[in-house]
Amino acid sequence: MNENMVKRNVCLAQTVIKGLESRNMSGYYAANKEEALKKALELIPEGSKIAMGGCMSAHEIGLIKALEEGNYHYLDRAKMEPREGLMAAYDADVFLSSANAMTSDGILVNIDGNANRVSCIAQGPRKVVFIVGMNKVCDNLDSAMKRARNVAAPANTQRFDIKTPCKEKGKCFDCKSPDTICCQFLITRYSRHTDRIHVILVNDTLGF
Repeated sequence: MNENMVKRNVCLAQTVIKGLESRNMSGYYAANKEEALKKALELIPEGSKIAMGGCMSAHEIGLIKALEEGNYHYLDRAKMEPREGLMAAYDADVFLSSANAMTSDGILVNIDGNANRVSCIAQGPRKVVFIVGMNKVCDNLDSAMKRARNVAAPANTQRFDIKTPCKEKGKCFDCKSPDTICCQFLITRYSRHTDRIHVILVNDTLGF
């Protein structure tokens, strides 16, 4: 990443963090993946029970590997039945997620197919830690929704290899396909619970 883009991201991140603080959420800026991993581990006490909602960004910064190798109780949902994994996640100390998009004034946007991720973001786990690449920050809610539907959703259908129009065309068709992953839209604009939602902004391109 060139120097001017780095400077731009530093300035933009401070704007996003102020927006998050105005919404009773906490924001942090990490200059790289290593700093993001360090900050995430500072937010997750040892011995914690940790669940995750399909967060590629957490894998990309090395967080999942660190949790599996450290003194943590990481709940691997791939080793559980769907309902079992969801119930365990609701009772977790920490839930890991990313955002499909977010606004420069601190609103988080997520789309889900089975609601396991968005339901845990909205309620349940005691703390939610978001890992968000600066590539996901948008000007406003309208552009964030467009990004979530036309960038993140098609990329995820490619990852899961499911049959939707966006998988074939690379953009949203507002479909009602039986395989659609755009079943629930969650807009997180404020947290009533202080110290529950934490967002680590990473100066890198992460996730979809």
